[in-house]
Amino acid sequence: MFDENDDNNPLDADFEDFPMFPFGDGGMISFDGEFDEPTDDMKGKSFPVLALRGMVLFPKILGPVPVSRSISLKAVQKAQKEGQLIAIFTQSNPAEDEPGVEDMHRIGVMARVLRVIKGDGRDTTVLLHAQYRCRLITLNNNGKFLTGTIAPLVEKEPKTKDKKQFSVLVDMVRERAEQFANQSPDIPNGAEEMISNIKNNSFLINFTASNLNIDYEAKQRLLNMHTLTERGEAVLRQLNHELEVLEMRAEIDFRTRLEMDKQQRDYHLTQTIKSIQDELGDGSPAQDTDDLVLRAKAKKWSAATQATFDKELKKLRRMNTMQPDYGIQLSYLETLLDLPWGAVSDANFDIAKAEKQLQKDHFGLEKIKERILEHLAILKLKGDMKAPIICLVGPPGVGKTSLGKSIAAALGRNYHRIAMGGLHDEAEIRGHRRTYIGAMPGRIIQGLKKIKTDNPVILLDEVDKIGRDHRGDPQSALLEVLDPEQNHAFHDNYIDLDYDLSKVLFIATANSLDGISSALLDRMEVIRLSGYTIEEKTEIATQHLLSQQIKKHGLKTTQIKLKPAVIAQIIQGYTREAGVRDLDRKLAAVCRGVAKRVAMSEKYTPQLSLETVETILGTKPYSDDFYHEEPTPGVAVGLAWTSVGGDILYIETSISQGKGNLLLTGNLGDVMKESATTALSFLRANYALLDIAADAIDQQNIHIHVPEGATPKDGPSAGITMMTAIASAFTKRPVRPHLAMTGEITLRGKVLPVGGIKEKILAAKRAGIKDIILCKDNQKDILEIPAHYLEGLTMHYVNRMPEVLKFALS
Repeated sequence: MFDENDDNNPLDADFEDFPMFPFGDGGMISFDGEFDEPTDDMKGKSFPVLALRGMVLFPKILGPVPVSRSISLKAVQKAQKEGQLIAIFTQSNPAEDEPGVEDMHRIGVMARVLRVIKGDGRDTTVLLHAQYRCRLITLNNNGKFLTGTIAPLVEKEPKTKDKKQFSVLVDMVRERAEQFANQSPDIPNGAEEMISNIKNNSFLINFTASNLNIDYEAKQRLLNMHTLTERGEAVLRQLNHELEVLEMRAEIDFRTRLEMDKQQRDYHLTQTIKSIQDELGDGSPAQDTDDLVLRAKAKKWSAATQATFDKELKKLRRMNTMQPDYGIQLSYLETLLDLPWGAVSDANFDIAKAEKQLQKDHFGLEKIKERILEHLAILKLKGDMKAPIICLVGPPGVGKTSLGKSIAAALGRNYHRIAMGGLHDEAEIRGHRRTYIGAMPGRIIQGLKKIKTDNPVILLDEVDKIGRDHRGDPQSALLEVLDPEQNHAFHDNYIDLDYDLSKVLFIATANSLDGISSALLDRMEVIRLSGYTIEEKTEIATQHLLSQQIKKHGLKTTQIKLKPAVIAQIIQGYTREAGVRDLDRKLAAVCRGVAKRVAMSEKYTPQLSLETVETILGTKPYSDDFYHEEPTPGVAVGLAWTSVGGDILYIETSISQGKGNLLLTGNLGDVMKESATTALSFLRANYALLDIAADAIDQQNIHIHVPEGATPKDGPSAGITMMTAIASAFTKRPVRPHLAMTGEITLRGKVLPVGGIKEKILAAKRAGIKDIILCKDNQKDILEIPAHYLEGLTMHYVNRMPEVLKFALS
């Protein structure tokens, strides 16, 4: 008990006068004096109760406790006023403001209130001196504060036979506590000496327990322990754990200190340079490069790329932000970080799903779809392969570009299109060197930067229209891009690093192979898209084009309907193309006409008739039948291949008195002029076959004209057509109606095979042709054409020119 007149009475001392053990949460004050002892009459006696939140008091420990609740403050004031002990218990539910017995831990301490100090704010600080442990029996709230009945718990040191073991335990606790106080950088000097001066064994254990760096629940478990030996062993285990943590921290600090020294040195040098620039007034605060460093850590690039990034980042940090080169350097680093560097999208190996996707997006094109599914099947079986370079060749409007999108969707890859038409600078492919103003990466690297994956589908559109000039040959630059044996290390001049393009699926498109170099063509697998029949165009318009145009023009499907027969009439009367682009425009015109009627609330029938369509589109520019006139001698029909698909070619011949001169008109090329000369020479040598007089050819001038003179024409495939037209003019025998032909001729009278057969067949069907003359060697090309393309056509195969004349001249 304390004497109020004693100069050492703690009631008259400030908190600063009590030494604090510093490795706990707030510290408990050490007070080595007399303590109250529990008496038997205390059991069942009512005492004021103070409920603590987030802290635990141990026996014989003196320390400050913050009090903020009214019921707690009144309990403290009650105990202080009557000079009685107060029961201290920790809440098991800290969130409860008015706790009941179920919200409290049952083991606590009896304490004496030494001082109450009101703070500037809401809280009041109470200096408590814990005496001994107790158990909570009942808890009541009298409306002002909490009261409870308790049972005192006597805590004694072990008996004689266990006293030696307990003494060793206390010595170990003291030793570990002193060691921890000595090694921990967070504990001030003097703590080690304080611990060594504590003589009371139970006080040492409780004092150390109260200041351990553990949460209040763990401290409550220590307080719940029945014996000092059990509590001392638990305290010793925690001290050993803390010492192990300190040793690990020291070891890690030693290992990393050497690594950090160089980084710290570089950092301080960089900061010094920045400070000097600021003092000189020629710089502004440097850009924070921490974001670049963080993004670089997430990249899975090679060691060489990392070294390049680190080198260029150092350059950036040394630069003044006002320098012109600062933005260029920053842009380069951001380009490196924006590239995917091995990041790939999940490939879709569901072949059935891919087949449905292709069938949904495109009608026809069975060979192309089959080739894509074959590629997907190999990917699924092998897991990886060098991506082939596919080149889709065909006239405009047949779906080459849209097919590239469908391939990407079928494979589950990202899609990017690069327009190659008009490209004439090699740097557009390989990138500019950074020494040039306005330098940037090539289009391939820019595409990968945009789509963020290394395995996309990249469509190189219109590769046959790439130009070349003094700035280089872009087609030659594409050789490295499109070669599976080389593109794993494609070198872009801007990033100045090798980049792996082997995972990219490149798809090229072209209208013709004539503009593609042989070296580039050798690296690609050519797949031809010839065009569509009228039936296929009708299906495409019904399934895809019409619904798209209805949506684009703000109409509803109930407001416009076209029967397949009407669509077929639009195709035959208003279009002459291999693809469906012009057909799409005609359907758009029909939708505009209907949209006008809907907007003006005019009455019309949604099911449009052919007459209504003709009212909207106007007069048909193309006749349904090219042979509505009587056959005329000297006129033959040939089949030609152009970059926009197949077409029919009229060849007209007239003869007049003269000296056997040959006149050619119609914007013909050299090869076509040679075919005309060869045909005439053959007829001069074989005039008897046609019952022509020997001098008839030499005494008459021959004029051959091919209409549409504004369109250049060339190629050897019109040879048999020119020969037939000349023979028809001299014999006055017209050519068989609904007949077209194609083939090259020789002076020996042989008929040679030609190319573009499928395109020519489609052109013949559009023109209403029924019979076609071909070289016998072209029969293999006919066998590759689907049967529905040949419906309504009869093929006549020949080897020599007399066979042509025998069938063609009726």
